[in-house]
Amino acid sequence: MKVLFVGLGSIGTRHLKNLTALCQARGISLSAFALRSGSRPLPPETRALLSGELFGPITDHYDAIFITNPTKLHYDTLCTLSANADAFFIEKPIFEDGLRDLADCGVEHKRCYVAAPMRWCGTFLALKKALIGQRVYSARVICSSYLPDWRPGVDYRTVYSAIRALGGGVTIDLIHEWDYLVDLLGFPLECYNLKGTYSDLEIDSDDLSVYIARYKDLLAEVHLDYFGRTYRRSAEFFTKNGTLTADFGAGTLTFPDGHTEQYEEPVNRRYEREMAYFVDFASGNAPAVNPPEMALRVLRLTLGE
Repeated sequence: MKVLFVGLGSIGTRHLKNLTALCQARGISLSAFALRSGSRPLPPETRALLSGELFGPITDHYDAIFITNPTKLHYDTLCTLSANADAFFIEKPIFEDGLRDLADCGVEHKRCYVAAPMRWCGTFLALKKALIGQRVYSARVICSSYLPDWRPGVDYRTVYSAIRALGGGVTIDLIHEWDYLVDLLGFPLECYNLKGTYSDLEIDSDDLSVYIARYKDLLAEVHLDYFGRTYRRSAEFFTKNGTLTADFGAGTLTFPDGHTEQYEEPVNRRYEREMAYFVDFASGNAPAVNPPEMALRVLRLTLGE
């Protein structure tokens, strides 16, 4: 399998490591290359996983290209490299805004997957199964965390999340919540969003975003913030039979009768499942679950565009 990585920051490196381990486990020969935009040396442990580093125009063809550079570069990267592979792994969110036209990218006949790691965590997989056949009256989703704690040892005021001009803000940063909610319930008929900067955090991006969405036969609420001192990431589904609660932080699923099932696991496990899916998808052995068209619709829903 011959692949190209465009961007080897923390998430790109994670995907490279997981792909390497997966190919070793499956007996797949892997040749991974990195398209570099600067001369800063890669960490030795990352460089050891590569077959080479490229600095010029790309002319070779690859089995898959991983677009894991900054979000604002995704569109141009996809347009530039669309002819160099038949399969693309695009890190979320797909673009920095919902105004881009996918038709200009040249990937309409390619096998493209936009990252959606929350859909691959054990708790979510159990939740999705548990909701089958349930009559849901309403849903309530929350992701609340304290931005200064996200990256220990790093000044939170300097990261993209805190800076509006770099595409930061809780609305787009926590697109995961709308992504998995759409996977479970589909797209709402209408959605209202209020957002802004309300806390004492020294940021100019939005730190609070609240939605209420109307479906044909239910309402959904979504709460996202950067200032919650106690980490909370959960989803409640109020059904005809009672409340089904997924606590993603604790890795638990609590059923209407009160019993709880444990699905706690290392965070990387969801990325391992995601990579296993993508390799199958890239080779034509799995259906599309988050194509660019869906990811762009979710982005537009998230941003209210």
